[in-house]
Amino acid sequence: MLLVSVSYDYGGFAQLVERSGKLNPSGELTYIYYCLPSKQQSNEKSWRRRSVGKGLTLCAAFISNFMSQDITADMPAHTSKTKAPLKKPSETGGDILPPVFTQWFKNKGWELRDYQRQMLEQDTHNTTLLIAPTGAGKTLSGFLPSLVELAQSPQLGLHTLYISPLKALTQDIHRNLLQPIEEMELPITAETRTGDTPSHKRQRQRKKPPNLLLTTPESLMLMLSYADADKLFGKLKRVIIDETHSLVANKRGDFLSLALARLSVLSPKMKRVGLSATVAYPETLGAWLAGTEGIANIISVKAGEKPKVEMLQSENRMPFGGFMARYAITDIYKAIEGAKTTLVFVNTRAQSELIFQMLWEHNTAALPIALYHGSLSKEQRRKTEAMMSSGLLRAVVCTSALELGIDWGDVDKVIQVGAPKGVSRLLQRIGRANHRLDEPSEALLVPANRFEALECQAAIDAINKGELDGDAPQPGALDIIPQFIVNCLCSNADSPDTLYEQILMASPYQGLDKHDFEKLWQFALDGGSALNAYERYQRLMQNEDGTFSPANRRVIQRHRQNIGTIVEAGRLKVKRIRRGNQGKIIGEVEEYFAQQLTPGDTFYFAGEVLKYEAIRDMQLHARPAKAKEPKIPSYSGGQMPLSTYLADGVRAILANPKSWRNLPAQVQEWLKLQQQFSQLPEPEKVLVEQFPFRNVNHTLYYTFEGRKANQTLGMLVTRRMEKMEIKPLSFSVTDYGLSISAVKQITDTQLQQLFQPDILGDELEDWMLQAPMLKRSFRQVAVVSGLTEQRYHASQKTMKQVTFSTDLIYDTLREHDPDHILLAVARADAERELLDLQRLANLLIRFVDKTTLVNLEKVSPMAIPIVLNMRSEQIKGAGAQAIIEQADLYAEAENMLDEVRALLS
Repeated sequence: MLLVSVSYDYGGFAQLVERSGKLNPSGELTYIYYCLPSKQQSNEKSWRRRSVGKGLTLCAAFISNFMSQDITADMPAHTSKTKAPLKKPSETGGDILPPVFTQWFKNKGWELRDYQRQMLEQDTHNTTLLIAPTGAGKTLSGFLPSLVELAQSPQLGLHTLYISPLKALTQDIHRNLLQPIEEMELPITAETRTGDTPSHKRQRQRKKPPNLLLTTPESLMLMLSYADADKLFGKLKRVIIDETHSLVANKRGDFLSLALARLSVLSPKMKRVGLSATVAYPETLGAWLAGTEGIANIISVKAGEKPKVEMLQSENRMPFGGFMARYAITDIYKAIEGAKTTLVFVNTRAQSELIFQMLWEHNTAALPIALYHGSLSKEQRRKTEAMMSSGLLRAVVCTSALELGIDWGDVDKVIQVGAPKGVSRLLQRIGRANHRLDEPSEALLVPANRFEALECQAAIDAINKGELDGDAPQPGALDIIPQFIVNCLCSNADSPDTLYEQILMASPYQGLDKHDFEKLWQFALDGGSALNAYERYQRLMQNEDGTFSPANRRVIQRHRQNIGTIVEAGRLKVKRIRRGNQGKIIGEVEEYFAQQLTPGDTFYFAGEVLKYEAIRDMQLHARPAKAKEPKIPSYSGGQMPLSTYLADGVRAILANPKSWRNLPAQVQEWLKLQQQFSQLPEPEKVLVEQFPFRNVNHTLYYTFEGRKANQTLGMLVTRRMEKMEIKPLSFSVTDYGLSISAVKQITDTQLQQLFQPDILGDELEDWMLQAPMLKRSFRQVAVVSGLTEQRYHASQKTMKQVTFSTDLIYDTLREHDPDHILLAVARADAERELLDLQRLANLLIRFVDKTTLVNLEKVSPMAIPIVLNMRSEQIKGAGAQAIIEQADLYAEAENMLDEVRALLS
């Protein structure tokens, strides 16, 4: 053995550890990657991977034991990487392409590129990951082997399955795929299968499937639940997963990995193809894609021209806080006027509604500007897609629903309103513009406030360096396992041991402990000891041959109607009333938002102001109205976390005043005032400021760790402050910091006690048991695992009904079966999804005893946007009272900065 590579918390490979070398780094392990000498006399290296179990820590004893083992017969090779630089295209397709394809390429004025040739020549690999920039013909390259095979050897039935994370992307690819099929008159059928597909078409597709089927993870899992799944997928040759990077490190990706494992059982010779444009860690993504199916052949295409990314330099005053960028609307509109077609990306659906409305208020030239987000009706989304494809729109205000893969070639500018939150995410959005490799895409970043200007600059710096960020892989979510068990048994009877082996074939579940599986199996069988007396939870029965099947037809129906991992908040259809109760459904809003409305209240939706009337039959009835200050739809989701990479980038900018020259002038002045009045945060220390504000003491922690981690830190620190009798009042958070107000000041000694990793002990335990977050997390887990359902027959449970049911079950399990597996899963989910506990733990460990306390007589310039943030949480306990008065925040912020200037003058 030559060397060992350790993959731990981080998403990529850690530093190499030689057999006799010093152990570095130390961390919690998920997998070990190790390298064996090649049997041939060459420099090639054969990477292998082994799961090492949850919570195992790298130590000398482990390495010594691991390296002394005979591992030559271990797991299959990890990845084989092939780099394909973007060279001059091949002059012809040569013999590898049938004549009809060669002629089609020639008619288009195209030539077969090197990586497209590699996709055909290297099709012997079980798994291939193609990483290519937008505009490189990624999708066609992925389908090319299938099209050639079917053209040369036509077959009946399903040959290739294409899986997309978005329904819109599926429709777009279908439209673009039909063009070469029809123009070459190929004997190939291609269709889509999503939640929008009519039932009669779904039935026909099962009996007479097309050669190419384009679908989503949820629709695929539903098809796998049918008794004829083995016939439908038995001849499957290839599965193509588009935008593969977006499916790693989340529950939906775990869900898909299980579906891929099941497909491999039904069609053992099936090949996997992954397509992606922005990949920070190709080897990690290749391992996820391959599972246990052998080598992942990685074809990496060198990027074309680097995008031209600029930050808006507005003459208007940039606000200190907020997220709407109202100050820049005139600038955004001018940019739209100066381009042919523009995509205006925002980070939340609510934000898209407001930006769209503000643009129309400035739309003096009556430019055709549209709105696109996931809560709009299917008809409205399709209409916008069609108009965009036909070149009828000048701009679309959109959310992440359009950041993946949809090919609108006429787009020549992308505007990102608000901080990008991640480099890879920003590049994915920029890639929607200018699908030509020899010309750079153009993007304009519009920070909504001054901290976001720092984040935007950090993203621009990363793009200029060619660096990416990405989410680290995580162990698979356990609440999906019972759903997968029932899904498999709906198709055909089987044994738990067989299903366990299938689950281990999926990358995120290769380390699944057999004991945990047995608990999840028991839950799928009868609900566990506390619930097995209820018929409702008797989902499986044992057959005479020892296999298991669904207990009855109702179990199958309930399961199929609730497949998936996306647990929506309660939603109401919005009906736009014209006269009487007649009107048209134009989309949906969250149920909790609708419950806040009273008759006469107004809100933005679908690009217009509506006046609320009533809720009737799960529909929100509203009429068009005019209002100066309407309420805004509040959507769950959309609070994208600040990536760790960008957080470090912001710290680096603050520590290097020479880099400030690229920032807007008013941001530069803001930072210089901070430097003179207080201190700037250092990369390896946490700056903590303390100052009086509104007659109380404020302590501000500059963490740069994202809103969720700061929220959790705020709850834990204030609990410890209560115990220390410092009497906290409230706290507010942003992505960049945490501000806590209290009756008393803190000392250096107290700060050291507050900012310690042990705060994740007793304070965390007490808080999680008392707070409603575990019940909220349990509700999600209960729906995904099948403990309760959102839909049955034609009825849709309200979130109130689902919550009442799951809260009751949660209390029952806590009392009678505290070791129930779903309680443990809910706890783990809360720590990861709601609290960002791992990131907070990393922060506290990294900066333990590395805090700098600065006492000030006034609020510092950098503290202004954080202390004025209105997302403050009231603390229940000593000194709790409402003391934050309503004010004009912008004017107040300017006055506070003037006070700093006066003190410095």
